[in-house]
Amino acid sequence: MRTDLGFERQRGTGLVDVLDRVLDKGLLVAGDIRVSLAEVELLTIRIRLVVCSIDKAQEIGLDWWKNDRYFGGGVGRDLQVDNEGLRRQVRDLQRQVTALSAARRPSTARRSLKRKTR
Repeated sequence: MRTDLGFERQRGTGLVDVLDRVLDKGLLVAGDIRVSLAEVELLTIRIRLVVCSIDKAQEIGLDWWKNDRYFGGGVGRDLQVDNEGLRRQVRDLQRQVTALSAARRPSTARRSLKRKTR
């Protein structure tokens, strides 16, 4: 009477084993769809699907998400780094303007004194 329980357990384990193997080894599905009319190709769709674990993807070099600015919060980090660099540049420019202004002030004061004495 309990034969169906044993079958369910075996089926569940089989699914887990298949999923484990797919994620461990990877699965590639590739195909092309072509639409032609009177031997004139109108549309071609190339489909490539890779299903694997993150570790396997990194191992085979499919780690595009590490460098993608819009995936996984990379935008915030990049913006923060850019923002810090720009703040440094602004501070440096402010220092240069202050230094140039300070160096220029005495010379303009001397000129005005020379004009008054003449």
